[in-house]
Amino acid sequence: MIIMRKRQLLLLIIALLFAGMSQAQENQLKVIVFGAHPDDCDLTTGGTAIKYVKLGHKVKFVSMTNGDAGHQSEGGGALAKRRMAEAKEAGKRFGVEYTVLDNHDGELMPTLENRLKVIREIRKWNADIVITHRSDDYHPDHRYTSILVQDASFMVIVPNIAPDTPPLKTNPVFFYPNSMQPDVAIDIDNELTQKIYAASAHESQFFEWLPYINGTLDKVPAGKEDRLKFLGGRFNPPNDAVRSCLKKWYDEPRASKIMNAEAFQIAGFSRQPDKEELLKLFPMLKK
Repeated sequence: MIIMRKRQLLLLIIALLFAGMSQAQENQLKVIVFGAHPDDCDLTTGGTAIKYVKLGHKVKFVSMTNGDAGHQSEGGGALAKRRMAEAKEAGKRFGVEYTVLDNHDGELMPTLENRLKVIREIRKWNADIVITHRSDDYHPDHRYTSILVQDASFMVIVPNIAPDTPPLKTNPVFFYPNSMQPDVAIDIDNELTQKIYAASAHESQFFEWLPYINGTLDKVPAGKEDRLKFLGGRFNPPNDAVRSCLKKWYDEPRASKIMNAEAFQIAGFSRQPDKEELLKLFPMLKK
């Protein structure tokens, strides 16, 4: 009799554990970020991604190109291989999955083939949130990444498009990183150190290519700690628009003291969530 009771108790505990796991998975958010190049997602969404991961949600970064043109002295397959390795390391440091698609840097086009790739990525991730570049961005690869995501946005629920990958039941909500007209602003003060460390994995970019085109290559330090400080110099306090948005989501005096934030605008082509849904999509905003 005692053995039977112990066995029943064990079965009950196992059942409760599975029920808890199932509930956690049901409440788990899936976020996917599309950048044109390895390192784009890191800069725009890295701190927010860290927050999602800390809360038990899942984030994926996707680079639409392999970055094989972004360097002053390297290029082609060797650079693509290097940048893929950098992205993989950055993903580990952020705690996200990082995928680099094999399109040439500087040559991305909004083709049907690339649209289908985006559709499949969103579906396979079962995304609740999709973040990508603005369509008026300065770089053609950024603009075409944005167009590809926009063109995929409705199609992700259409079963006869890319039928080899099961469609989503509902459309995700789509966002742009936007510090000029933000709908949501996220405090990343506590995540900035990790964001800088994770982004620093892209050595070919932040310590070689970008300083080269900015004319600061001679100012790049050699030591790791000094390089982290050098990279941290890229990040500025919130502008007036972001500060105003922070005050909508955070109580004072905290909102006025935030020194590092990431801001997002709901894309015009997206379904438009109300405040209640935004709080579900960005649970780090809940007081």
